[in-house]
Amino acid sequence: MATHVLHSKPKGHRRRIILDEDLPVDHRLSKVYRVGAGLMGLVLLAFGVLGLIDRIGFFDTRGDTVAGLNTNGALSILSIAVGLLLFVGMVIGGNTASTLNMTLGVLFLLSGFVNLALLDTRYNFLAFRIQNVLFSFVVGVLLMTFGMYGRVSGGLPHDNPYWRARHPDRTS
Repeated sequence: MATHVLHSKPKGHRRRIILDEDLPVDHRLSKVYRVGAGLMGLVLLAFGVLGLIDRIGFFDTRGDTVAGLNTNGALSILSIAVGLLLFVGMVIGGNTASTLNMTLGVLFLLSGFVNLALLDTRYNFLAFRIQNVLFSFVVGVLLMTFGMYGRVSGGLPHDNPYWRARHPDRTS
């Protein structure tokens, strides 16, 4: 396993830890980040492609149902773009995939709340319905879980690179 060089501010200042190296590509955590990004990317790509096949209007607020969810052209293209972005994260792996999963997870949760507020209004440009909002929440939580796995916990093992970065004085 690669060693991580840490930088911190002088004593008396708030310490900021930065990992110089990315998570090793063969590290078991990278597999979790990659699988999470790949699975969610596949689901979003399939949803987007199926939505485009139906040739729905781009901003049609009535939407059409695909796999139990409402969609329109804009949501289909957005789903494809995010799915491809997740596939890029899967290919890169490591810290990049983890951070991407966490970031997109938060964005999916925020999207769920925003679109919940926009239901049954004329500003519902993505043709969301309640099932889309729930799907957005579920995907957001799953992406955040995949992204935070092994990074955020009180019980990280001492060989975990994130534990080492937070405890430079206790590493051997």
